[in-house]
Amino acid sequence: MTILELIASVMGLLSVWLTVRQNIWCWPAGLVMVLLYAWIFAAAKLYSDAGLQVVYVVLSVYGWIHWARGGPRDNGLPVTVLSDRSRALWAAATLAAAAALGTATSAWTDASMPYADALITCMSLTAQWLLARKKVESWWLWIAVDVLAVGVFLHKGLYVTSGLYAVFLVLAALGLRSWTRSLEPAAGSFSGSSCPRMLGTSS
Repeated sequence: MTILELIASVMGLLSVWLTVRQNIWCWPAGLVMVLLYAWIFAAAKLYSDAGLQVVYVVLSVYGWIHWARGGPRDNGLPVTVLSDRSRALWAAATLAAAAALGTATSAWTDASMPYADALITCMSLTAQWLLARKKVESWWLWIAVDVLAVGVFLHKGLYVTSGLYAVFLVLAALGLRSWTRSLEPAAGSFSGSSCPRMLGTSS
């Protein structure tokens, strides 16, 4: 355990707790966490996870803006769901990206656990994008990420971070329940979304 890892863990808990409550301050708290974890994961040779934190910086800024201004008349973004087709496309794209990234890091770097690391990375990217769009499905992905991450970080000796992700798992379950309850009536059906579309999907 290091002071840096402890601070990052605390900021991560604060960020997820605020996200469950749909509080926009989750984004600046999350920015602090991802900047710290970029350094921590690089030092642990978890290069996919380290690179993921850099992408998180961009997605966090986007999410911050989109939550504030993404709803009707800039009233804030409502919680919605993906269509069945969109879920299938996101799942296929995420798995394909994880396979490609795992193969690349296995061949070209000294990455530890390249395929597990890549799967965590790609699922997290998808989850973070869907979170920025306030899609309920983001929490299902975070649950899967947290389960896998606990095992990986235990194996790497990042015990504080592993414990953090165990707490994240509980918070993700709470987030799923909370966001499902707050779905707008118009988005209650799993047939589409009121948000703008990306690449032909309800994103």
